[in-house]
Formats: sequence, C-alpha cells, structure tokens
Amino acid sequence: MNLRCSYCQTPFTIGRVEKLDALQHMDANNLNHYDAHCPRCRRATPVQRRMMEMTLPNWRDALKELEKEMAANPQQAAPLTKPEAVPVAETKSKPVPAAKAKPKTEKKPAAKAKTTAKKASPKKLK
Repeated sequence: MNLRCSYCQTPFTIGRVEKLDALQHMDANNLNHYDAHCPRCRRATPVQRRMMEMTLPNWRDALKELEKEMAANPQQAAPLTKPEAVPVAETKSKPVPAAKAKPKTEKKPAAKAKTTAKKASPKKLK
C-alpha cells in the first residue's frame, strides 16, 4: 500500500505483513484507523480501516496462512556474539589518552570594565 506522509510529504509503503499486523491489531482493539509511521520524520499518518481492508480482502484467511507458514518454518534466533572490532584508520596525530588529558577549566566571565570613550577631535583640513 502506497502512502504519503501528511507532514513531510515523503512517499512510503506498507508491506503485506505490516498490513496483516495492523488489521489484526485494529480488530482486537476495535479501532477505526491505523497509525502508519513515516520512515523519515517518524510521525504517524492515520490510515482508515476500510482502506486497509480494501487493499487486503480476506485478510483473516491470509493471516491464518501466514501463521501456518511461520509455524512450519521457525526462524532461529541470531547467536549473541561480540561485534568485531573495526580497525580505525591511523591519523597523523595520536590521540591523547584520557588519563593524561588535562581537564579543561571553565573561564569565568570577565567583569565589564568601565571605559570612557573620548570623542576624537575632528582633524583640521588644510
């Protein structure tokens, strides 16, 4: 389903699985619209329930088929491993270690000195 964000006017789509989830959520909570979030500005664009049902007729049957497919092909969880260290490109100057770095001292705002502005005397023209 093609949508356009009502705030930033960015076009985006809602896939079949997201539509099925939205219709299931609307049916369970007795809602009239679904908030589709824009991928650019993350604001919610309301989509009417009847529009969702028009783009996916017989969604209850499609939801049952999707559940059967997911039960037949369960996906394994990704193993938890430490991310590999990415080598940092060497720079010309070496960074100062945090232990040896001098803490920055905050400068106090200087008091405004009273200055008397003397008017410059006009130069005489010859």
